[in-house]
Amino acid sequence: MKAVKRGVLGFVLLGLVGSVCAATYLTPEYVAVAPGGKTLYVTAATAGKVLVFDVAGAKVAGEWALKTDPSGVAVAADGTVYVTGGGVDGVLLKLGADGKLLGKVETGHTPMAPVVSPDGATVYVPNRFNNSVAVVDAAKMKVAATVSVLREPHAAVLGAGGKLLFVANHLPLCRATDDVVAASVSVIDTASKKLVKNIMLPNGSTGVRGIGATPDGKFIYVTHTFGRYQLPTTQLERGWMNTAGLSVFNGETGEYVNTALLDDVDLGAANPWGVTVSPDGKNLIVAHAGTREISIIDREAFHARLDKAAKNEKVTEVTKSASDVPNDLSFLVTIRRRVKLPGDGPRGVVVVGGSVYTALAFADALAEVKLGDVVAKSSPIALGAAVDLGKDRVRRGEMLWNDGSMCFQQWQSCASCHPDGRMDGLNWDLVNDGIGNPKQSKNMIYSHLTPPTMVTGIREDMATCNRKGMTHIQFVVRPEEDALCLDAYVKSLKPVPSPYLVKGALSKNAKKGEKLFKKAGCAECHPAGKDGPKGERLFTNLKKYNLELGVGNEEGREFDTPALVETWRTAPYLYDGRALTMEEVLTTCNPKDTHGATKNLKPDEVKALAEYILSF
Repeated sequence: MKAVKRGVLGFVLLGLVGSVCAATYLTPEYVAVAPGGKTLYVTAATAGKVLVFDVAGAKVAGEWALKTDPSGVAVAADGTVYVTGGGVDGVLLKLGADGKLLGKVETGHTPMAPVVSPDGATVYVPNRFNNSVAVVDAAKMKVAATVSVLREPHAAVLGAGGKLLFVANHLPLCRATDDVVAASVSVIDTASKKLVKNIMLPNGSTGVRGIGATPDGKFIYVTHTFGRYQLPTTQLERGWMNTAGLSVFNGETGEYVNTALLDDVDLGAANPWGVTVSPDGKNLIVAHAGTREISIIDREAFHARLDKAAKNEKVTEVTKSASDVPNDLSFLVTIRRRVKLPGDGPRGVVVVGGSVYTALAFADALAEVKLGDVVAKSSPIALGAAVDLGKDRVRRGEMLWNDGSMCFQQWQSCASCHPDGRMDGLNWDLVNDGIGNPKQSKNMIYSHLTPPTMVTGIREDMATCNRKGMTHIQFVVRPEEDALCLDAYVKSLKPVPSPYLVKGALSKNAKKGEKLFKKAGCAECHPAGKDGPKGERLFTNLKKYNLELGVGNEEGREFDTPALVETWRTAPYLYDGRALTMEEVLTTCNPKDTHGATKNLKPDEVKALAEYILSF
């Protein structure tokens, strides 16, 4: 393949599958360090590029243009660069240090955050929407095995000696009515290429974004939102609704250690994302995507406190045992520094030469923080053209959606309960329809086209929801322009193609389900016509019904007919999330046939009908 070079360090075009994103913005997300620490590779998630960053010169020295948007990057010990990208037909790319394409392989639906084995022989690729990890033979660039995990694997890291792979599942895979509802970490044995176990994080853990390890792999760190969903949403003080979690695992045994809070008593640290450890093992660094800052934690002191708590010894006024740690907002006091950054949306984070570098997604820049400093550099290090979000309501709306700093005391953002504009898998007891009747958070896709909103249709439309959310969920008063930006962002959301589709079309089984969908009467409330102004398929008649599904305080309640869009990624189902699968919606949760005539369907028919619904 011929390379087209520009300048001293070059500009390389790669002939890859997909299409180049024509977006104005770069959206830097993931950062990887080349051997020797002189170069960083930064993914530009909305520009189809990997940026080659010269550390000494503090500038972009080259770009590798891809025909797909990158979703992760890793570097092997020999300098080989691996990049994930794409959606349904996602790929892993193998590139030389000069950007030359050395190989590629399809791995699954939306591959993310590749991990290279210590010997460089294997690359592990989490496939977010296949709920799997592809084990790739790096020499042959072939998938040697695929290991099923739980739900939306977002990142992974190797433990001590590369023997165990720890996989961070983004969302819970639970009924929302279970006693414990939380995302899990999957542990894979790399020798056998088999799942060892799934370890559930503390109750309410969701929105898992980052995972990192000590240089020796003996300890693993996972970042996540820690929802206190069992309380009514009447206030925010002291993390009443959401806190920021940092969970710790033993990288040798795979055992869960404990979870600490990254917030302070009166100041939240919303939406933690990237996490890493300095090469000397002394500092643990977390990027807070929602609050424009990083935490620099004295790692040795942190573990000393965890060890003390494990012995039932007093650590703080709150912590006197291991079980106290996840509720102690003072646990990191005196051993952690919070450093404000000069830009929005810090995500991926690395440490090079005594400096922390983190990608500022909404500033198209990097931030640099010396480990000994208490402030970041006064200006971000630009990766591209200057960003002016004031002229772009959609982009500014996306930034605000993820911005916990606009919330009272920075405890949460819209993304805390609606990551990526979707849902967190938890039931929340909002006060707009009384107390003691918790309900599922909803997917925002096409919410502007399907009024009314909320599960019970209690809000007139999406715009009303956004404004009430700022008032009653974030407890702030904001300019109308902010609300208009949030509206624009929600309207811009597009559904992701279902993993149940086969080359973009219904499977043979789903086609059988399509006939059953009509026969069972599902189409009466969920018509399959193209209802939106641009041909959007909504599958709702926009009416409310009492299908005798309400229990407790909700008995006799009418519920809004939901749009059947992205049902494949929005479990659990029904207003209270009691159904883990679509099959349960159609069978055990529909005993009176009030929710479609499904009672007499055979098991294979139920499966076909469910597959059709999950194909939207």
